[in-house]
Amino acid sequence: MFITTLISLALFLAPTQILGNTKNNESYYQIGEASRDGIGKFYMGREISQVMGHLGAGWLERPKREREERTDLLLKQLTLKATDYVVDLGAGTGYFSFPIAVQLTAGKVLAVDIEPEMLRLIEQRKSAEGIENIDTILASERSPNIPNASVDMVLLVDAYHEFSHPREVMAGVVKGLKPGGRVVLVEYRGEDNRVPIKRLHKMTQQQAKLEMSVVGLQWLRTDDYLPQQHVMIFSKQ
Repeated sequence: MFITTLISLALFLAPTQILGNTKNNESYYQIGEASRDGIGKFYMGREISQVMGHLGAGWLERPKREREERTDLLLKQLTLKATDYVVDLGAGTGYFSFPIAVQLTAGKVLAVDIEPEMLRLIEQRKSAEGIENIDTILASERSPNIPNASVDMVLLVDAYHEFSHPREVMAGVVKGLKPGGRVVLVEYRGEDNRVPIKRLHKMTQQQAKLEMSVVGLQWLRTDDYLPQQHVMIFSKQ
């Protein structure tokens, strides 16, 4: 474990493609040559991917998504209490926000996204379906804008790898979690070449654990009941 961590840190400090640090004293970010699907910004040895954006809303709501990703299994395994306050971070169209809201009969979903267009889609569906326990929050590149110590769980499904300022955002997540709160990080398995997703839109367990640890999140376990994705559970101490 110690040797693995040292190797990962070495990748962070001196990846071959890095050309220089970013501005504003963000020494943990580095700028290099962008790959086809990346933005040329590196964090702990990982190039941050391009953002899909609201034009990809159809992909999020595609009819075969449940069958391909078994999102139904993920929703069943979240072990939510009816009174929980849950953040759907990178909520997109609200694909997960709405079924989670149904489970929280005395709780609430905070649907958080950086794109106003996505949040408008959620608000429109809320009005159409009469859903009252979903609040939309506009995030920034550096903050999820979650109230301090207010939520029990933060769910991130195939979103974290696109954050342009992952350290700042996750520091905000930690502040927003109640003591003992959970982060459920779902990402396509970067170790598995059989997963038909572009490389920068996948993450390995090793990389995810490293990046979560620097903001004070403790890895609890990784569940691999989904056909293509890791479900990685972290907690705030």
